[in-house]
Amino acid sequence: MTMQDATFWHQQMKAKKLSPLEFLEETIQKIKERNPEINGLVDFDEAAAVKAAQAPQDWSKPFAGLPIPLKILGQDKKGWSNTMGSRWLSHSRASETDYFVRQLQQSGFYPAGQSNTPEFGLQNTTAPLLYGAAKNPWNTTFSPGGSSGGAAALVAAGIFPIAAASDGGGSIRIPASFTGLIGLKPTRGRMPVGPGTWRSWQGAAIAFAMTTSVRDTSRLLEAMQVVQAPAAYQTPLLDFNAPVKKQLKIGFYTTSPVQTVVSEDAIRVTREAATFLEKQGHQVEEISYPVDGDALIRSYYLMNGAEMRGMFEAIGQTMGPVTKENIEPMSWVLNAYGKQIPATDYLKALALWDQSSAVMETLFTEYDVILSPTTAQHAPKIGEDLVKIPKETLLAADDMRLPELDELVYQMFAPSLAYSPYTQLANLTGEPAISLPTGLTDIGLPIGIQLQAGKGQERTLLMLAETFESAGQFHLAN
Repeated sequence: MTMQDATFWHQQMKAKKLSPLEFLEETIQKIKERNPEINGLVDFDEAAAVKAAQAPQDWSKPFAGLPIPLKILGQDKKGWSNTMGSRWLSHSRASETDYFVRQLQQSGFYPAGQSNTPEFGLQNTTAPLLYGAAKNPWNTTFSPGGSSGGAAALVAAGIFPIAAASDGGGSIRIPASFTGLIGLKPTRGRMPVGPGTWRSWQGAAIAFAMTTSVRDTSRLLEAMQVVQAPAAYQTPLLDFNAPVKKQLKIGFYTTSPVQTVVSEDAIRVTREAATFLEKQGHQVEEISYPVDGDALIRSYYLMNGAEMRGMFEAIGQTMGPVTKENIEPMSWVLNAYGKQIPATDYLKALALWDQSSAVMETLFTEYDVILSPTTAQHAPKIGEDLVKIPKETLLAADDMRLPELDELVYQMFAPSLAYSPYTQLANLTGEPAISLPTGLTDIGLPIGIQLQAGKGQERTLLMLAETFESAGQFHLAN
């Protein structure tokens, strides 16, 4: 099989040019050939996948006949592992299938295996102690990013044409940038949530997928979008037949929101995209970063601490208490941090998100879209130390006071943040953002651009994505 998108393979099967079982058999062969090298898939039940491929298909569904790997974090299928990448949960199994996975099945997919992720999705690389490092198919000495790094590796390697993923601070868009894929983070409230968790990371985290074509991204968005009455966050359904504004006003920036170094490659690729869009008739102008990036990222880390501690307490009731021995040091720090965060600080952090959202939505009355780099650098090397603080210091976090922990958490994430300072904003404001594979670095690695729009404006992003795609601007894996 050549590298084609999911829609192509669905159409081939629907036309009876290829059976679902034949497609799966080719996929299994690719798993055997390539997965040992990239370590993207960490669990796969071949017998169950074969049974699903042999079942009758409803060809009216847009992705009927296609297997899809689930992220082994927050995408539960009853009876399957739900380790979240943690040794603590290595024997944990999902008690029910969540609504996101059910909607994937309603769209025609059948789940087939689970993809690698860092422990609890906390890093922008994927190298959990439980599973080992996922590797970038472009060059396996580099990371595919995280936290949906396993999903990205599987798609970029051509093993699966599409993979389920999720994004709580850039976890779809960062690996999309690092592996040359399309990575959309939809508007908050767009995707199914529950029944176990209704407000993942207070709405910052949302599930979607890694793709290789705009039409797959669009078709999946239409098939997966919902309005759920019990959900804490909701957004009106998109009308895919409604006209989309064609001539846009686009603002762009390349400076880091947290004053870190931005590579010449990232700046060049973003400016090339700005020039390209201007040539397409859009009004493009350079702007300043619109909010306080440092305050926003600190509020993001504070939320991480509080949410992680709450999750650990809940899981501990059935799995036994979390300890220094059963979770990784970074997770231990956030556990200690979460114990000390006052409720008033947490409320202030969430209020800052709302204030930033108001600023952005006002900005989007002047500009239709904001363009920036997706990541400030190309992918880091496998084994690069992105935590510069000694392990002994991290494990002593439970002996520290809140001001020390505030700074420890910031410094712990600082090297990772330097790679990806642009993506968190859309998570905290709830707006849609997409990474597009328009760039290559001077050493031949992918680096993406990010387009962000106002809430509910995914179709504007997809229209621009189609413009880049149809003009041959994408650099996808061979």
